[in-house]
Amino acid sequence: MKVTMGEHKLDLPGQYFDTMIDSNDIYGDAEPMRAQMEEQGYLLFRGVLNKDTVMNVRQQMMEVLSEEGLLDENYPAIDGVAKDPAKGGFRGGSNRLTEVPAFVDLVRGGEVIEFFECFLGGEVRPFDYRWLRIVQPGKFTAMHYDVVYMGRGTKNLYTAWIPLGDVPIEQGALAVLEGSHRFERIRETYGQMDVDRDNFQGSFSTDPVEIVNRHGGQWKTTFYNAGDLLVFGMFTMHGSLTNLTNRFRLSSDTRYQLAADPVDERWIGENPKSHYAWGKGSAPTPTAELRKEWGV
Repeated sequence: MKVTMGEHKLDLPGQYFDTMIDSNDIYGDAEPMRAQMEEQGYLLFRGVLNKDTVMNVRQQMMEVLSEEGLLDENYPAIDGVAKDPAKGGFRGGSNRLTEVPAFVDLVRGGEVIEFFECFLGGEVRPFDYRWLRIVQPGKFTAMHYDVVYMGRGTKNLYTAWIPLGDVPIEQGALAVLEGSHRFERIRETYGQMDVDRDNFQGSFSTDPVEIVNRHGGQWKTTFYNAGDLLVFGMFTMHGSLTNLTNRFRLSSDTRYQLAADPVDERWIGENPKSHYAWGKGSAPTPTAELRKEWGV
């Protein structure tokens, strides 16, 4: 089959893309999970979250989107069919969607916390800020490291990407670049940046082909199901495929660390300040200009 990422249509499987493998056989076994994270840069677990809980979150959120007039009323709200013209986007922070009780319970308790307590080996602190993405038809997320957005505390920090409902590949499924956490030159340059301090674009590239051709690795993606959990670190390059459907893609990407480790102050507290300077003054510097300077 073909996958679309930005302007690129590529074979799956092929030179640049292949299908993710799951790690269910080592779920709950800390040392093998850590070893596999170190080897490939991600862990995918199938069906480890309560599917009824996830679908309850989806239903409640879609009802809010329906009230906001964003859904096509000719279809059930839970289907998430976008009303033309579609208006999705980032909906993080504190709002009607991220304060849905079932969502708070999903990302701050239960199976997610239990996983990280095992994986990290101690008491876990989730960031207080909650991330939610509503990817509209025709959109995709450019490739990036998370560390440039939340790297002021420990680097032993992980993203839990949770599909809020089934996410077929053609609906803008997330893709990770296997092995990218070992791209030392990128880690030493782009990976040391901070979007608030440095006011730069943030994303690394919109071209999945040039990254592989220049630095190696292979993109991995899959059909995600409600109940799946994808975990990766701050230096795993990732982005999303283009949403080629008429439906919104709902997903959350919350962050977790050991409670005893230093924490990025932008994402904690009753009302986290989040990005306080990025793009709020002069225009951010394009990453392409910085990459020329860095030689990456």
